[in-house]
Amino acid sequence: MNSFLPVNKKDMLQRGWDEADFVYITGDAYVDHPSFGAAIITRVLEAEGFKVAVLSQPDVHSTADFVQFGKPRLAYLVTSGNIDSMVAHYTVAKKRRSFDAYTAGGKTGKRPDRAVIAYTKAVKQLYPEVPVVIGGLEASLRRFAHYDYWSDSVKPSILVDSGADLLIHGMGENQIKELAHRLNNGESITELHDIKGTTYAVDVRETPYIGVECPSFDNVKNSKTEYAKASRIQQDEQDHIRGKVIKQKHGKVMVVQNPPMPPLTTEELDRVYELPYTRAYHPMYEALGGVPGLSEVEFSITHNRGCFGACNFCSIAFHQGRYVTSRSKESIIREAKSLTEMPDFKGYIHDIGGPTANFRRPSCDLQKENGLCKGKKCLAPEPCKKLTVDHSEYLDILRAVRQLPGVKKVFIRSGIRYDYLLKDKDDSFFRELVKYHVSGQLRVAPEHCSAAVLDKMGKPHIQAYIDFSKRYFDYTGKVGKEQYLVPYLMSSHPGSTLDDAVELALFLKKHRIRPEQVQDFYPTPGTISTTMYYTAIDPYTMQEVYCTKNPHEKALQRALLQYYVPENEKLVTEALRRAKRYDLIGSGEKCLIKGAPQKNNNNSSARRKPQRKGKGKRYEKR
Repeated sequence: MNSFLPVNKKDMLQRGWDEADFVYITGDAYVDHPSFGAAIITRVLEAEGFKVAVLSQPDVHSTADFVQFGKPRLAYLVTSGNIDSMVAHYTVAKKRRSFDAYTAGGKTGKRPDRAVIAYTKAVKQLYPEVPVVIGGLEASLRRFAHYDYWSDSVKPSILVDSGADLLIHGMGENQIKELAHRLNNGESITELHDIKGTTYAVDVRETPYIGVECPSFDNVKNSKTEYAKASRIQQDEQDHIRGKVIKQKHGKVMVVQNPPMPPLTTEELDRVYELPYTRAYHPMYEALGGVPGLSEVEFSITHNRGCFGACNFCSIAFHQGRYVTSRSKESIIREAKSLTEMPDFKGYIHDIGGPTANFRRPSCDLQKENGLCKGKKCLAPEPCKKLTVDHSEYLDILRAVRQLPGVKKVFIRSGIRYDYLLKDKDDSFFRELVKYHVSGQLRVAPEHCSAAVLDKMGKPHIQAYIDFSKRYFDYTGKVGKEQYLVPYLMSSHPGSTLDDAVELALFLKKHRIRPEQVQDFYPTPGTISTTMYYTAIDPYTMQEVYCTKNPHEKALQRALLQYYVPENEKLVTEALRRAKRYDLIGSGEKCLIKGAPQKNNNNSSARRKPQRKGKGKRYEKR
């Protein structure tokens, strides 16, 4: 029976420890499952022979939680948890959320805002001599000066703001192993400035001569053009093969990012995912109702890392990287077998996926020597001619897992890149996906229908979604199933005008799609889309980008995507009149909403035909 790591002093003493080597501080409840970064890093350290204690959701208003373990021998490790603490706490409208999936019972308020900074300052005040290393998504995406949506301001690197000694960016297994052994061998944290996948700060007089320097914190704070330039440099160098050291001056301090750590090999990934996880939340949460975030992933398997899709609004490219690596079939089978032996397993594996489920390899062989192309995408706006498409290995894994004794069904829920799928000349995976691996609904992400908006998103044009949906429903019909598409949509992304939102509403009507939910664009640190939102500049063209920040216009765009909802009638009517689309108000077949005829109804339609192709969202049925 696997055991949890110590979560309090009593646990630590029961193990016979006088002290811990590392105290791992997290803003999440403690869940020992490989879908949680805290579980992976702590188990990796344990496997290397280190004593690790887990301090989950400590109270920053008291010192009691922070002193219970005493000083760790080597360092504090600090993360906000699986997601950004500000995203966990606030909606895109900046309203406080009423539910936290990563806290016992879904309770809110168990972690502070800007948790990494709060936790780091707490331990630095108590034990200033103990090194503090920060990591995870919140730290990784804030390693440079960045736009902070919640304060509507540009903030310095979180390394400077928090006072931490070192920042681990990206997936941190090999960084933490090297760091731990070197600290254990007596090296000072100030000497560990050569570890790939880490960021450090030094006096400007100690700035390394190598690499590239991006505009300083003062420059990006005072000039949106400079911010856009810095953003492009930071994005372009996130490649473990060709990426350079990046430097950014913060007053008298230079923040230095080393190139990314190479992604884990297949053998390394296998070892990480076969560590002795309990695959459960800590028993101390049972009386509180458990940790909701575990339920979606408890019986899921991660088979890959990285995503060469690299959508502009997604943080994966900047954090995890675009280079795809995968686990072996044998390791995945072993994990699947272990799931069937769990007492609560009902026969359903919820996912064999990752950032993008149907990626098993780099998008082309050139990447293995040269890295990914700078400033280009593998799939958008059109798939690269050098793209290698092959689902045979993934399909072989799915076939093997669904044949295991005790397995009734294997679902794919983590997302399919349908544009990549369409390029496969062998449709075996597509057919078996429809027949065996859809739980009634398949989630895909066309996001919009306007070509101009999709270009700013870094997404394929809508024809790919249309082609995919036709084949999906054709295959679904042939196997005699009633299945749906759940296309995700986004409103108010940079580049999206009211006219674009009208075009999307018409697309939804034409294709009989009625989204139950619509996601407003959420500007989070570290993405190209957030740069466009803040600067109104595309960092890759340096051209102006339309971007609405007005809450009412955002509401108009969002309402258009749900034009059929009675509560949206007033907003939709206003939106159509603003767009001078009076032809869409009335009782005609094309109309989006009922209303009184307008004087210029006869002329507006001819003048304002939709200029671009369509797109979809929530349920689509044939």
